[in-house]
Amino acid sequence: MRSRLVTLLAVMIAATALTLTAVRLVGHSSQPAAVHASLSPRLAAYLGVYEDGSPPDYRPVSQFAQTVSRRPNLVGYFSGWAQPFALAFAQRLRDRGITPFVQIDPTYASVPAIAAGEYDDYLRSYADSVRAFGHAVVIGFGHEMNAPWYSWGYGHVPPATFVAAWRHIVTLFREAGADNVTWLWTINQDRAGTGPIASWWPGAKYVTWVGIDGYYFRPSDTFATVFGSTIREVRALTGKPVLLSETAVGPAAGQFTKISNLFAGMRQYRTLGLVWFDKVQHDGIYHQDWRIENDPQATAAFRLGISELALVRP
Repeated sequence: MRSRLVTLLAVMIAATALTLTAVRLVGHSSQPAAVHASLSPRLAAYLGVYEDGSPPDYRPVSQFAQTVSRRPNLVGYFSGWAQPFALAFAQRLRDRGITPFVQIDPTYASVPAIAAGEYDDYLRSYADSVRAFGHAVVIGFGHEMNAPWYSWGYGHVPPATFVAAWRHIVTLFREAGADNVTWLWTINQDRAGTGPIASWWPGAKYVTWVGIDGYYFRPSDTFATVFGSTIREVRALTGKPVLLSETAVGPAAGQFTKISNLFAGMRQYRTLGLVWFDKVQHDGIYHQDWRIENDPQATAAFRLGISELALVRP
């Protein structure tokens, strides 16, 4: 009798184990397959632009392309916290051989709460949309965190907290199968009032490219003074490719001559390319009209500069 009970118990345990295994397998198979996509790290291969109204409107990008006689291969925009991924706009860009570049900023969000996982439902939804897109996307988080002018930046959020949030976001996207993201860690050019960039470095495992934002404000500005020291600091941290992720030459700096200097420096310092901030601002030396459309000389200099770029297409 006892032997029969032991045998019966063994059969029941084996059956339970098989059932649990089947449940795990079904649960695993129901997970969407990971999507993999990457971008070429080839130097001088990227021309990007920021335009008001894009997204959702593609026309400003088209007008910029007509002005400079070349279609960009990156289009950048800023996405506030809780905004969804602009999937339809991303597909429109993809159809034209352009990669979307999104700066997700924690506007009105708590960076410690992001690091603690309190916004994971939103992040998973975003990651699911990026995975569903199925093609390469450049994503940054909390751009210019080494500067003091944003709520997530220097003097507002401890660097270690920002790093924890960055790592949490990257890990969540990867676990969601959104392995089509090129992660762009974007700092502001090192200048008076900014913090030491090494404090915000999340580690090579969590970064694909490094972005540097910098502008030519005055006639004395050169590539070496705007970007040179920052690039050297980045090179001391990592060998990751560098993209000039937000840049422009203001009229006060002298667009015709300084645009030529910008492209020459980009090649000399071996960067991936640039993303031009083609927007109007009217608020002093730091907020000029950065567009080139209304200046034939600036347009000519820009066309000459991009003529030497060997743009890659997704």
